[in-house]
Amino acid sequence: MSTATLINPAVLPSPSPSPSSRFSIPRTAPNANFFKAPSLHCVRKNCGINGLSKTPSPMDNGGPEDEELSPEELSDDEIEPKNNEIWRLFKEAQKNILYLNRQRVKAVEELNKTYREKQILIDKIKQLEKKYQRKDNVALCWELLLRIDSMVLGGLVSTEEASNLRRMVIDSKVSLVDVFSDMLRQRDAELLAELRHFAGGSKRKGFHIIHICTEMEPLVSVGSLAPYITGLSRALQRKGHLVEVILPKYASLDLDEVQGLREVEAESYSYFNGQLHGNKIWTGVVYGIGVTFIQPLYFSSFFNRDRIYDYPDDFERFSYFSRASLDYIAKSGKQPDVLHLHNWETAIIGPIFWDIFAKQGLGNTRILLTCQGFDSQCLDEPDKLALCGLDPGKLNRPDRLQDTNKTHLVNVLKGGIVYSNKVIVMSSMHSKGRIIHSMSHGLEPTLALHKEKLLVAPYGFDNSTWDPSTDKFLPVNFSAENMRGKDACKVALHQKAGISTHASSILVGCIISEVSDFDLEKLQAAVQNATRGGAQFVFLGNGAVPTVNRALRYLQESLEDTNVKFFTLYDEALSHLVFAGSDIILCHSFHDPLLQVPLKALRYGAAPVLEAYADNKFRYSADHDHEITRFSEFMRSTFGIMSLSQVLDEIRNNPSTWKTKISNAMKEDFSWDSECYETHVSAYASVKSL
Repeated sequence: MSTATLINPAVLPSPSPSPSSRFSIPRTAPNANFFKAPSLHCVRKNCGINGLSKTPSPMDNGGPEDEELSPEELSDDEIEPKNNEIWRLFKEAQKNILYLNRQRVKAVEELNKTYREKQILIDKIKQLEKKYQRKDNVALCWELLLRIDSMVLGGLVSTEEASNLRRMVIDSKVSLVDVFSDMLRQRDAELLAELRHFAGGSKRKGFHIIHICTEMEPLVSVGSLAPYITGLSRALQRKGHLVEVILPKYASLDLDEVQGLREVEAESYSYFNGQLHGNKIWTGVVYGIGVTFIQPLYFSSFFNRDRIYDYPDDFERFSYFSRASLDYIAKSGKQPDVLHLHNWETAIIGPIFWDIFAKQGLGNTRILLTCQGFDSQCLDEPDKLALCGLDPGKLNRPDRLQDTNKTHLVNVLKGGIVYSNKVIVMSSMHSKGRIIHSMSHGLEPTLALHKEKLLVAPYGFDNSTWDPSTDKFLPVNFSAENMRGKDACKVALHQKAGISTHASSILVGCIISEVSDFDLEKLQAAVQNATRGGAQFVFLGNGAVPTVNRALRYLQESLEDTNVKFFTLYDEALSHLVFAGSDIILCHSFHDPLLQVPLKALRYGAAPVLEAYADNKFRYSADHDHEITRFSEFMRSTFGIMSLSQVLDEIRNNPSTWKTKISNAMKEDFSWDSECYETHVSAYASVKSL
């Protein structure tokens, strides 16, 4: 594109006091022809901004003035105004040319900017297409697998052939998706014929894991179990393992994220209280993970309630679901490597499996139990074990299900520990020894006896959603290698909070989801002490929790500081900006299974610091057990040994060293794909070798 030459008015010669001397018409010039100059007008409205318009004059139409004028016919008084008019028109034309050139340059810049934005958008679209194409392939693969389950339940295929077909689908899922994506609407018999024609896959790699649980994000979420199920399952599937989940079909399920939800037409029955009861089986795919929902027909009220837990008949509800899950697995011909149980609600599967189902074609399957904690165990009458087909007399013994303290009751969680091949306790900061001796809630003798099969795993976080280098909520992305974008995010957070921006200011973020253990007076004192030193704070609460709102209002009234801003309503975009724009994230605990605040802080280049440093330091330093997680070891050697005031001093006094420390922390991987995944795969491998 050519560039127009701009005329600088400053270098043009100024007109003399007598314009006629510069543009005078010689009187003696023979045969001099004079023409009337056409009128030029600067058009700003109807014909475009500052465009030049030529108004037709009589000379353009061959009018009477289109004649030669002799010099004698023009006087000095007539020439002077004409020359002045010509000069005026020239200057106006020059101004318009300059304006038009400036507008042209501006338009070119805008065009280039638009082109760059278009390229960025095209690149993002390509990335999303690639991402969702992969997800769609996995989802279609799972639809095929779930249809095979339906074929077994309907009697179209034997369990042995179903097992071979599943291996074929897993091994050939990319090519199978291309062939069968348009055939999934066919009836089971027609689809089976096509699968048999395609049969002949190789041996499957990785483990086949079935989670039998009561929560899964985003379908149903009450506590830490829901994000753990989804996070771990996605990490396992990314690494080549086959993972599926079985859930009760609660009336309150959020089914928006379920792809291909369908009811299995075949009848499904399960044993409970001496007879068989019918169930509806539903299947679908969530985040690329195959999910099966079990809906009781006779006991329809079991999962058609407002809450998920805390009903008097919880043992009946979840023991029915546990037995129905095993009946479904056995009838569908599945032969998983590991049945992964969770908390007391499905722990009863341990004794049911070994006493009944291990002899029904599942002899190569092993049991792994995960506990989010030991505070909920389910103690009930021994006779109730008979509801799901167990022998109370055989199991109500001290070395099996009998509770250690209340010997007239059975302890369901204890039974799960005894009858599992491995037990994983989820805890980011606590060691195995501390869990057994101080956090077992009466299960210490059982845990000590089974100590060798006990493992501790940390929680993780979703590093695809929480990644500052690709985060769609941030004004500018950044990474450990290029931190310039974090400064821009800090400015954006200042502006959002309405806090004055200073080059040396230190910004502290705090996200509060619940306040059951918060000491508000200590927190108030810590904030006041830090603001006196120039620190600034942004608090983000959860508007759905009244106690959090009351706590934030209390702090706001107590502090009354322009350097402290409170947001009572939780906002997803704002939460990302708080992590990205803060230098420090104030944490109630480093063990945060719900929000994973410390993990996200590290990922976004903010130092996680305990709001009650002294108390936590005492607890951790008194714990000499070396069987701790890698995350716990990292925190105890870095930010876990520093108070808020110490961190503030370190940032001010040693900025270069601090930046290196933050950059190194950002490079650590504490996502679901890292230590949590490794611990679980190690446990799966261990139980399969038994």
